[in-house]
Amino acid sequence: TSLLLMAGIVAAVGLCRRLTRRRLRSRQRLCAFLLEMFSTFQICACTNELCLLANVEPKPHTALTLTYGFTVLHGLTLTGSICNPCGTLQPVWGGGMSVKMGGLKIGAQFVAAALARVFMHFIWSLEMAEPHFAALSQGCSNPMQTTEMQAFCIELLFSVVFQLTILRVESVNPKYKVHLIALLITMLVYAGGNLTGAIFNPALAFSLHPSCFYDKFLSYSLVYWIAPSLGKFLILSVF
Repeated sequence: TSLLLMAGIVAAVGLCRRLTRRRLRSRQRLCAFLLEMFSTFQICACTNELCLLANVEPKPHTALTLTYGFTVLHGLTLTGSICNPCGTLQPVWGGGMSVKMGGLKIGAQFVAAALARVFMHFIWSLEMAEPHFAALSQGCSNPMQTTEMQAFCIELLFSVVFQLTILRVESVNPKYKVHLIALLITMLVYAGGNLTGAIFNPALAFSLHPSCFYDKFLSYSLVYWIAPSLGKFLILSVF
């Protein structure tokens, strides 16, 4: 049921993106906002559902396989979208995107993150699958299973590794690049998923753990917003 749900989300987002390109081609800003919003919604909604499957046996093989598979699927279906506020900083920093357009895309990403969480709460309330039964009662699932300083360093390191890899594989054939990136993300999730969740995406973190941001805003914004953004700025400064 969860796999069918995620496949349905991917198909619906693909249809929305196609209609947006056709109908709003002349309105560039609105088109860019909606395309980024739909794409980020897909990633956030699917990842929310994937988190419920983390304990499916055999552990962690099932969760890691699904992580790899859906990361490849996102890469193939969301071409041209960034879906990460940290990634949006790169073209803005390099002058390839205006500050206004960068702000528009980041706004779309956080709007999509909130919409994805609301949508998944509605889906879970229908209790279509066994993992959905207790999903709404979790509140803050507390992804930080280590000290705040260690969590900050882990998310910072993972962001640096991820962003550096993105820069290094820019010239690789797209059909191979998507698998390289998916493999890297899967490895990072395996290495640090049990400590911080290995998110390194501020919008995705907000979608997965909004209750945690409400309860401990300073702590979670430091680890899941500032750390990955700082990692991105380090890469941009050096390279």
